Amino acid sequence: MDTVTRPRILVVGAGFAGVGCVRRLERKLSSSEAEITLVTPFAYQLYLPLLPQVASGVLTPQSIALSLRRSKKYRTRIIPGGAIGVDLKAKVCVIRTITDEIVNEPYDYIVLAPGSVTRTFDIPGLTEHAFGMKTLAEAAYIRDHVISQLDLADASQDPAERASRLQFVVVGGGYAGTETAACLQLLTHNAVKRYPRLDPSLIKWHLIDIAPKLMPELGDKLGRSAQEVLRKRGIDISLGVSIAKAGPEEVTFTDGRVVPTRTLIWTAGVVASPLIATLGAETVRGRLAVGSAMDLPGRDGVFALGDAAAVPDEAKGDGAVCPPTAQHAMRQGKVVADNVIATLRGQPMRPYVHKDLGLVVDLGGTDAVSKPLGIELRGLPAQLVARGYHWSALRTGVAKARVLTNWTLNAVAGDDFVRTGFQARRAARLKDFEYTDSYLTPEQVRAHVEGPGSGSG
Repeated sequence: MDTVTRPRILVVGAGFAGVGCVRRLERKLSSSEAEITLVTPFAYQLYLPLLPQVASGVLTPQSIALSLRRSKKYRTRIIPGGAIGVDLKAKVCVIRTITDEIVNEPYDYIVLAPGSVTRTFDIPGLTEHAFGMKTLAEAAYIRDHVISQLDLADASQDPAERASRLQFVVVGGGYAGTETAACLQLLTHNAVKRYPRLDPSLIKWHLIDIAPKLMPELGDKLGRSAQEVLRKRGIDISLGVSIAKAGPEEVTFTDGRVVPTRTLIWTAGVVASPLIATLGAETVRGRLAVGSAMDLPGRDGVFALGDAAAVPDEAKGDGAVCPPTAQHAMRQGKVVADNVIATLRGQPMRPYVHKDLGLVVDLGGTDAVSKPLGIELRGLPAQLVARGYHWSALRTGVAKARVLTNWTLNAVAGDDFVRTGFQARRAARLKDFEYTDSYLTPEQVRAHVEGPGSGSG
């Protein structure tokens, strides 16, 4: 009888926000108080800020993918699949399972933390020819691809082909793009020493952004310091520039330059998961408009947080919303769990308030810029702060041990230049990894929920 009457709490998404929420719910609710379910395509939490280090081979993929099934003490039911629609009126979430079956999952309380997807624009050839840097598969694939370009250039007898394979373009001057360009440039710089037939001067990395400044959140001084580090390494930085069109062997910039390249990495920002558009609710620049307690106004038992929600930034005020960062998502997860429990128990909710602790940017090697608590740091001290922050933020002791071991081994033994070849025979680009075309419209959600074939998973 208890299992029938227990309130059903459904959490969508296993990022920082979703996992933080689930773990707190498990700790603070007894098993008789609620049934907790988590919807996620992959049964791991990805530590996204360290993805560039996976792409450059400093870290192994497994070290930043924290298994959700490792411990026996957790009682949350995991549904392997992706939420593709939510009917707020019927209190049903539509899920496409990993077996491609579409099922309805009813809930009493829902926590929406589906995260974000790569923001793209209507640029000819972009989704067909660019790589993203948002998933573990993309990072591992990019590493294979970049090393294979060195191998193919080494094997080529055509000077034009060789030159195009040794030019790399990264679009996006935020943290993801800057760290990706920095870490991969270091990889190719070290790797080319093992290719005596290749001229190191042919290797050229381009970092471009439509904005006038690189990582403007760092401030002018640290932003310039980061640019100086990258330029000293030979990375060509172009600001106020984007992509006009992309092809399989060349990229055209908006300033008219045509760069022969086989590698275009697109990291020009993120947008909320398309799941949010299926709700038919008010949004702020694509993110779900929620109150300071992360509840959806006018809808009982609906909460949203992380990249997919426009959570008011009470620490800043003036109508500001929290930026889509891991720092906020981790802390929002705990507060939203407390608010779900408060609603469940008929207690008042509390607003989310968190003052930004600062920024860290790892540029690979001993290069970094950091701004913890407003203090500007460069070089090795900044690197220690950056890695210390990331290490402490990893959720499990196993992950911390793996990351620390990887860092130590890389510092002592240097880079490896091995490509796995797992996907060597199948090209994969931006459009192949994030499945943004699999979501339903609000009308399709309603039709599916009310249709004769509807059923719960």
